[in-house]
Amino acid sequence: MKKHIIILATLVLAISCNTKEAKKETKTNMAVENPLLVKSTLDYGAPDFTKIKNEHFMPAILEGMKLQNETIKEIVENTETATFKNTILSLEESSKTLDGVTAVFYGLAGANTNDTIKEIQKELAPKFSKHNDDILLNTALFAKIKTVYNNVDSLQLDAESKHLVKEYYKNFSKAGADLSEDKKEKLKEINSEIASLANDFGKKLLDASKKGGVVITDKEKLKGFSEEKIKSLNKDGKYEIQLINTSQQPSLQTLENREVRKELFEKSIHRSDAGEYDTSELVKKMVALRANKAQILGFKNYASWSLQGTMAGTPDEVFKMFSGLIPGALDKVASETKEIQAEIKKEGNDFKLAAYDWNHYAEKVRKSKYNLNEEEVKPYFEVTNVLEKGVFYAATKLYGITFKKRTDIPVYHPDVVVYELFEEDGSKLGLYYGDFFARDSKRGGAWMSAFVKQSKLRNQKPVIYNVCNSPKPAAGEPALISFGEVETMFHEFGHALHGLFGNQQYASISGTSTARDFVEFPSQFNENWSTHPEVLNNYAVHYKTGEVIPADLLKKIKDAGTFNQGYSMIENLCSSSLDMNWHTVSADEKIEDVANFEEDALKKMKLKIAEVPPRYRSTYFAHVFSGGYAAGYYSYLWTEMLSHDAYDWFKDNGLLTRENGQKFREQVLSKGNTMDYAKMYNTFAGRDPKAAPMLQARGLQ
Repeated sequence: MKKHIIILATLVLAISCNTKEAKKETKTNMAVENPLLVKSTLDYGAPDFTKIKNEHFMPAILEGMKLQNETIKEIVENTETATFKNTILSLEESSKTLDGVTAVFYGLAGANTNDTIKEIQKELAPKFSKHNDDILLNTALFAKIKTVYNNVDSLQLDAESKHLVKEYYKNFSKAGADLSEDKKEKLKEINSEIASLANDFGKKLLDASKKGGVVITDKEKLKGFSEEKIKSLNKDGKYEIQLINTSQQPSLQTLENREVRKELFEKSIHRSDAGEYDTSELVKKMVALRANKAQILGFKNYASWSLQGTMAGTPDEVFKMFSGLIPGALDKVASETKEIQAEIKKEGNDFKLAAYDWNHYAEKVRKSKYNLNEEEVKPYFEVTNVLEKGVFYAATKLYGITFKKRTDIPVYHPDVVVYELFEEDGSKLGLYYGDFFARDSKRGGAWMSAFVKQSKLRNQKPVIYNVCNSPKPAAGEPALISFGEVETMFHEFGHALHGLFGNQQYASISGTSTARDFVEFPSQFNENWSTHPEVLNNYAVHYKTGEVIPADLLKKIKDAGTFNQGYSMIENLCSSSLDMNWHTVSADEKIEDVANFEEDALKKMKLKIAEVPPRYRSTYFAHVFSGGYAAGYYSYLWTEMLSHDAYDWFKDNGLLTRENGQKFREQVLSKGNTMDYAKMYNTFAGRDPKAAPMLQARGLQ
C-alpha cells in the first residue's frame, strides 16, 4: 500500500505533431479508444473493468508520462517568479492522469495478474525509475521548489499547503536533487537497476510460491485435514498444498504426518534459495546497490538515508527498540518451547521439537491448556458475517458510517464484492472492494490500496480495496476462516478507514500517504475490535445453527490471546532485524553468501533459534526486496506499540463509543500526512506512547 508522491517519466510517445490542433486531436482519439484515459462514468470514478483490457495499459501509462513531462517542462520554462500555484500546485497535479492509470494497473498486477501484465511490469520498472529520477533530480525544477520553500512562511497559505511545500522540498532533497550532475547520473543508473532487480525478485518469488508446494498422491498422508479441505486441494486425483508467503504454513497446524510436515516446511524455507527460482544473487545485488546509493547521498548506510522523516528517525533508535523487546520475547519463547516439548513427550514421542512441529504441537497445547480447538472456532467465522456484522459493525459503532452492497459496479474478478459507504448524515463517503480468497493470479499476503485517492482539489472521493488470501472453499461450502484471518480482515479494514477518512486537498498527502512506521498504526489498532465482546457477539455466529458464539468459547479465545506470543514476537524480530542488518551494510562491505550473512545477523541479535525461523527469510522477503519496505519492516512492531497504547486510551475512556471514534477519526484517521506524527499522536492521546500496553497484551510483561 504505497503512494508514490510523484510518478514521473521522460519517455516520449512515437507521435510527432507540428501543431497544437494536431496534438489535441491525437490526444482525443487516444482517449476515445482507451478507457483508462477518460473519466469513468461509474459512481466515484470507479474503474470500469468491463472495458479495460491488457492492451490498454501500456499506451495509457505512456500517455500519462507524456502529459506529466509536458507540465514539468512548463513549470521549468516559466519565466515568472516561482509561486505555490505555478510550481507546487502544478507539480502536484502533473501526475493526475498517470495516478489514475497506475492505480488500476498495479491493483491488477497484485490481485489478478497474468503473463501480459507481468511482462508490462518488467518493461515498466526501469522506465518508471528513469521517470522518477528525471523529475526528482531535475536541477531547474528543484531551484523553483527551493524558491517557494525559502519563502513559505511569508506566503498566504493554509497549513496543509505549507506542509505540501515542505514535503516536496524534503522529498527532492532526499532523492538527491542537490547532488552534482555526475553523481545524479550515477544515482539514476543505480535506481534503474534496483527497480529491475526488485521486479525480477517479485516475479521469481510469485512463481516459486505457486509452483513450489507439495503434491500428495496418497490421501492417507493428509490425515488431520477436514474432508472439505481435502476436497479443495484435489486436482486431477492429486492433492496440491501451495505455499503462502511466510516461512510457517497454515497446513502445518493440522497435518498429522510428520514427514509431510517436514517436506512442506522445507519446501517453504528453501523455495527461492536454489535452482530456477533462486533469488540470492538478486538480494546481494540490491543490498550492494542500496548501500552505494546511500553513500552517494552522503549517508553511512541505506537505513540511515531511508529513515529520514519517519518516527524512528535513525537505525540506532530501531535497534534500541529491538533490544528492549528481545529479552522478554526470548524468555517467553523458552517457556513455550518447554510446554510444546512436554506435549510431544506426553504423546509418547521422543523426538526433539523442530520448526515444522511447532504449529502442530502448539495447537495441541492450546487445546489442552485452554481447551480451544481452531476447528471448533471456525464455524463461527464465516467470511461475509465477519465482514458485515463484525468489521462493518465496529466501524458503524465508532464512526457512524453505514454500508450498502453494490452489485452493479464492475469488478476485476468474480470473487470481489463491492460496498458503498455513507456518513452518519447519509452523505456519500466512498466505495469499498473486498477480495478475500487466494488464487494463482494473486500474490501472497494481505493489503489495502486505492483505485481512486481522496482529494478535494481533484473532487475525488475514495475508492478503496482490501485484498486477503484466505483459502477458497469448495463449491457449495461455506467460507469459514481462522481467527487469525478474522484479525487480518479487521487489520486491512483499518487501512481502508485511513484511506476513506482522508480529508485533504492534495492527493499526494492524503489518507495512507504517511511514513512506514505510522501507516500500520490505524490497521493494527483496528484489530482490537475483533475481540471486543459486543462486536464479537454480533459477528461470531455459527453458520449452520445461527447460535452466537458461546460465552465459554469466547473466554477461551480471549484467554488464549497471549498464547504463543513469544514465538510470534521472535519470528517478527528475526525478520525485522534481518531487514535492518541488510540495510546497515556499508558500501565497502561485500556480501559473499546470503545464507551465511543471515545466520551471522541472527546470531549477533541472539535470535538464531532452530525451532523459531524468521517470518520471512531473505530470499523470500518480498516486503524488503520487492515491496517498498526496505529498512522499514520494523514498522509493524513500532506501530503495534502505538496501537496498543491507543487502545489503552480507549479503555480509559469508555471503549466502543461514537465520541471516542469521532475523536480518533478527527485527530488521526483524517489527518493523512499533514503534520508531525509524534505531535499528531500526542494531540490525540494527550501524552507520548508507552510500550507497556503492547508488552502486556503479548504476555511479555
